[in-house]
Amino acid sequence: MLEEYLGEKVVIDLKSPYVCLGTLVRFDDHFLELKRADLHDLRDTETSRENYVVACIRTGIKRNRKKLLISRGEIVAISRLLDVSDV
Repeated sequence: MLEEYLGEKVVIDLKSPYVCLGTLVRFDDHFLELKRADLHDLRDTETSRENYVVACIRTGIKRNRKKLLISRGEIVAISRLLDVSDV
């Protein structure tokens, strides 16, 4: 099922107060690999998770990682950035 997200810009909601955006390039049983990624700590801002993601749709992903591995056990949800409603 994750195959359809390969090469796409995605939003990954984590159990922790982090949200991650980037291009999904690979995955296995334990990790998802993103390139040109933004790992954003929501504790660093007063912006909600939803508002931060919508801002990234409008202004682009604020890349702070060239490559990022995310543990699949920490993931709550994944979606294409284009599938996020900005209304």
